[in-house]
Amino acid sequence: HAPTGSGKTLAAFLCAIDDLVRRGLCPEGLPDAVQVLYISPLRALSNDVERNLKVPLRGIVETLKQMGYDEVDIRTAVRTGDTPGHVRTKMTKTPPHIFVTTPESLYILLTSEGGRRMLRDVRTVIVDEIHALVTNKRGAHLALSLERLGTLVEGDITRIGLSATQNPIEEVARFLVGSEAAQSSALPCRIVDVGHRRAMDLAIEVPQSPLDTVMSLEVWKEIYDRLASLVEAHKTTLVFVNTRRLAERATRFLSERLGEDAVTSHHGSLSRKHRLEAEQRLKSGDLRAVVATASLELGIDIGDVDLVCQLGSPHSVATFLQRVGRSGHWHGGLPKGRLFPLSRDDLAECAALLRCLQRGELDRISVPEGPLDILAQQIVAICAARQEWSEDSLFEMVRRAWPYRELRRETFEQVLRMLAEGFATSRGRRGAYLHHDEVNRRLRPRRGARLCAITNGGAIPDSFDYEVRLEPEGLRVGTLNEDFAIESMAGDIFQLGNTSYEILRVEPGLVRVA
Repeated sequence: HAPTGSGKTLAAFLCAIDDLVRRGLCPEGLPDAVQVLYISPLRALSNDVERNLKVPLRGIVETLKQMGYDEVDIRTAVRTGDTPGHVRTKMTKTPPHIFVTTPESLYILLTSEGGRRMLRDVRTVIVDEIHALVTNKRGAHLALSLERLGTLVEGDITRIGLSATQNPIEEVARFLVGSEAAQSSALPCRIVDVGHRRAMDLAIEVPQSPLDTVMSLEVWKEIYDRLASLVEAHKTTLVFVNTRRLAERATRFLSERLGEDAVTSHHGSLSRKHRLEAEQRLKSGDLRAVVATASLELGIDIGDVDLVCQLGSPHSVATFLQRVGRSGHWHGGLPKGRLFPLSRDDLAECAALLRCLQRGELDRISVPEGPLDILAQQIVAICAARQEWSEDSLFEMVRRAWPYRELRRETFEQVLRMLAEGFATSRGRRGAYLHHDEVNRRLRPRRGARLCAITNGGAIPDSFDYEVRLEPEGLRVGTLNEDFAIESMAGDIFQLGNTSYEILRVEPGLVRVA
């Protein structure tokens, strides 16, 4: 636990890289297997870390040459939902030593044959920005995946958790190590708590016109004018908003004031190509401002960002700390943040938020207790990955995950019954994914269980979006909300990623644009 920009991720990696270099210098060398598994909650953070690893690894190779040692080839790779299929296949054939991924991709790897072979020799797991996972179902999902990884690997795995905003840190440590270790007399885990406080330049920006329950056009104009003047007074500015709709709107009005080439947006509805391009232009200093949702919030080393603006209350002390921490994100840097309340309620919340920061207070973390939808999903995946499981050993493994430490046997058996018997519909029973031998207490997967587990993995809710394709090239631009797409007509113009598009026609699941 240490402040943003203090080098937590590098510290965790260096101890693992040191181990890899020492073993690589031995006569037998490094095995062709994943040794270090890095898990991050954001795809942008995964890409960022993989890029930032290449510089220190090149430096280590150069230093080894100067010292007269043989070269140690430490391979790195990243796998997220953005990674193309042919790259994923290549990874399973030539595994990297340091593997960067997300909780959802780890789940898919643990369910596939090639992925399980790839992860059989993992020695270190680094969970970055762990606070963003502990408080929701993605955390329960990851906790079960870590226990699955533990049963797959022979020997102990070192687990390292990192964050700048954890309270209470002891609860996060228990989540990381699992219930079996956490319930022993002494927590078998070293807690390194440097604290989260650092010097910051923070203020609230209140418009001249009075704030009301709903923002008037006059107040919005004042806010955009003030934002534009702050952007012009700084080298690079990151503007955070709470919704994708507001991200596009703010990008448009800032572009009118600063120029289209100076501003762009970054959020999950944009295509992978557009997001990566925005990240690269931001790091290279080509952009004056980027308007982003939570997609750029955590741990990302964005280069020389010297100001962060937040439109509307972030509703959380930890969220605001993380977002402001993107500015001055280097050792000795001074984060600078400005809060723009959008209503009277927002103003009261922003004032309370700044007071909490002055006192050094953080939101208290609450871990969801054993969500059963996640349990059912993981049980199907666990059984699909192995031909047969003992009911007792499966129950013991599930209970080792901290969110499921108090799972009752009766509840567990009800979930198994549902997965084995399915549920009734007007067309008969469906949803039965397991064979349950209740006499011998054994579980086996039914046909289609693995496909169902892989295609329905994760705890991020499905958003029913329409794909946007640019004609005549057929390039994927991003996605649109289903309601917006259905209500749109040919000839309508909308904005996505700082570019205006005209709708040519709306097809099932697809919007064709010019």
